[in-house]
Amino acid sequence: MTPRDAADAGGSRWSDLDRPPLNVTALRRGLVREGGLWSGVEVVQRTGSTNSDLVAAAGAGRAAEGAVLVAEEQTAGRGRLDRRWTAPPRSGLFFSALLTPGEVPVARWGWLPLLTGVAVATGLSRAAGVDTALKWPNDLLVTVGGEERKAGGILAERAGQDAVVVGVGVNVSLRADELPVPQAGSLALAGAVSTDRDTLLRSVLRSLEEWYGRWREAGGDPAASGLQETYAAGCATLGRTVRAELPGDRSLVGEAVAVDGDGRLVIATEEGVQEPVGAGDIVHLRPV
Repeated sequence: MTPRDAADAGGSRWSDLDRPPLNVTALRRGLVREGGLWSGVEVVQRTGSTNSDLVAAAGAGRAAEGAVLVAEEQTAGRGRLDRRWTAPPRSGLFFSALLTPGEVPVARWGWLPLLTGVAVATGLSRAAGVDTALKWPNDLLVTVGGEERKAGGILAERAGQDAVVVGVGVNVSLRADELPVPQAGSLALAGAVSTDRDTLLRSVLRSLEEWYGRWREAGGDPAASGLQETYAAGCATLGRTVRAELPGDRSLVGEAVAVDGDGRLVIATEEGVQEPVGAGDIVHLRPV
C-alpha cells in the first residue's frame, strides 16, 4: 500500500480539478463513532487491490471489524470471475470493508454480497439522485442514453474463518471516452446530481451499516431482515430471460423468477423446471 508519489506520471494530485482527492479527516469524522460499525477509515493513493490488502491485514491481526480501506486508484482491482477492474485515478469509489458476522450462521454469509449491493444502490440513489438497479448477484446498473449499463460491482472474500471482506468498485465521474468497454457506465453519464465522492462514500457506508445491522439482528435471516424482499424489488434480472453460464461449461436459459432463501437465482426453463443457480455468469437476453 505504497502511496503514489505526487510527482510521478500522474502529476499533481490536483491535476484533474474535476476529481479532487478524498478528505480522509472528514470521512473519519462523519463515519467513525462510538457504538457504530466503522472502526477506522484509511485512504491510500494507489494500490493493487483493496480487497487483497484488507484480507492480508485481517490475517495478520492488523484490522478489526469495521475497518475500511479506500484507494484513489487501483491497479489490479478484481471483479467476479477474476475480471480486471481499472479506472483513472479519483474517478470512482474503490473500497473494501471488513465484517465479522460471528452471530450469523456461516450458511447465511452468502447473502453478504447481495446485502452490500442493496446498500450501495440505496446509498447512491440517496446521494447521487440516480436510479440504480442490481443485476444478480452483485452488479450495479444505471441507465445511460436509454441503455442499461454496468457502473459498479461487488466482490466478497473470506478473510480466515471468522471474517469477510466486501469490496466495492463504482464508476463515478468516468467520461464516455474513458469507459473500458462500451457497455460500461458511470454515475456522471447517468445524470447524477452529485459526483462528490466524499458525500457518496459516506452515504454508501451509512447504508451498509444500516443493512448489515438489520441483517445481523435477524440472525442473518434474509426474510425477517427485509433483505430478500428489498433485493428482489431492485433486481433488474428478475422477470427477464437470461442465460446462466455455469461451472463445467454448462449453460442454462430461462426466465429468472425469484431469488431464494439462500440468495440463489431461480431460473424457470422451457421444460418447466425451476433450477436454482448459486454461481455463474448471468447474461440478460433481449426479447425475441
